[in-house]
Amino acid sequence: MKRPPVATRAPLAVAGFLAVPLFFASLMASSLAFERAHREHGALAGTTSSVEGKIWAAALVPSLILVGVGVLATMWRHGLYVACAAAVALALAVTSNLDEWARRHALRFPLGEDLIAANDPSNHLDRGQWEATAKQTALSLAHWTIALASVAALIAVMLELRRRRGPVPPTPPLPPEIAEGESHAVRSWTWRNPWGRR
Repeated sequence: MKRPPVATRAPLAVAGFLAVPLFFASLMASSLAFERAHREHGALAGTTSSVEGKIWAAALVPSLILVGVGVLATMWRHGLYVACAAAVALALAVTSNLDEWARRHALRFPLGEDLIAANDPSNHLDRGQWEATAKQTALSLAHWTIALASVAALIAVMLELRRRRGPVPPTPPLPPEIAEGESHAVRSWTWRNPWGRR
């Protein structure tokens, strides 16, 4: 059985590169969506290890999808554009419901992410404070993913246009410094008398 021909590995390289900021954006979004405090000995405690594993697993899904698209896109000559478009779509999908996830997360952590009452001197995070920061971080990382995907696609367009114009003609050689038949002692400048006499 023959392997399908690989047109270019650029889509996979771009997809792997864009999967990094996409993963961290997804991790922030997944934390807002799934993280919850639980009761331990009558008091609120941090999230359980099983929920933490769910957060990390959910955060990996968009990046794995993007890398999978990158693998499939290597079979097309213009697959790089497919990988870039997939990165943009996934970045938008990951951050599409951040407002609702942040609101629900704040309800699940009524004392704030640090689970310490506001009147306690050791309190550092009030209710909703961590959620606002996580939301902005997720949006920022998603915007970086979209911007990098756009730059990669723009570079690909510029390289394609340059390829279609054909090879760049070589630079013509410089003229010789000394004309044929003249002595090598010819000076390249003439001294002028400032008083008008030679």
